[in-house]
Amino acid sequence: MQNQQQNFQGSQGMPAQESHGGHELFDAHEAISTLVGGMEQYLLYEQHIQDPELKTMLQQHKTFLTQTYNTMVETLQTGQEPTVKTKNYNMGQSNDVIYGMQPSQPKTPAQSVNEINDQCVSSYMMSVLKAGATTFTTAALETTNPVLRRVFADSVPNMVEMAYEVFLYQNKNQYYQVPQLKQADMQAIMNSFAPIQGTMPH
Repeated sequence: MQNQQQNFQGSQGMPAQESHGGHELFDAHEAISTLVGGMEQYLLYEQHIQDPELKTMLQQHKTFLTQTYNTMVETLQTGQEPTVKTKNYNMGQSNDVIYGMQPSQPKTPAQSVNEINDQCVSSYMMSVLKAGATTFTTAALETTNPVLRRVFADSVPNMVEMAYEVFLYQNKNQYYQVPQLKQADMQAIMNSFAPIQGTMPH
């Protein structure tokens, strides 16, 4: 026990830039590489966008993700509080969801670059954001450096918010339809849990 305490105290005295575990570095590298790939894909998609609303959204994401990237890289390299802390992304869409299915043509993969449209681009953006949310979550769960862990953890809700913004845009334009269950089935599932009765444990 005494040796463990001495080792622990010794690790606290390590230079901040060396206070990372091996597994953490692999996951951090994968997460930041995923972010880099996503930012580069955004560059490619922008030229294919027709709708000014979608173009504005993509540009706002790009700006926000650039700062996220810089914050992550700085924290990875220093192990210290970053110069610019993680901020909250605030989406521009209203959160009204259109439920139900409307008849639509079956989709097939585009066969030429000319067929890449706003529906395609918004779908690609969603894939980028889902990948980011997944790798940031994994990295946060494996990171030993407390500052880097917090940067990854705090970035997950921003990826979720951007993905929700893209979903709302897709839903509004009937690119992403939301089927519902029958009323009785919905009620059965919603009522399938009950609160714990009595005093809550302290």
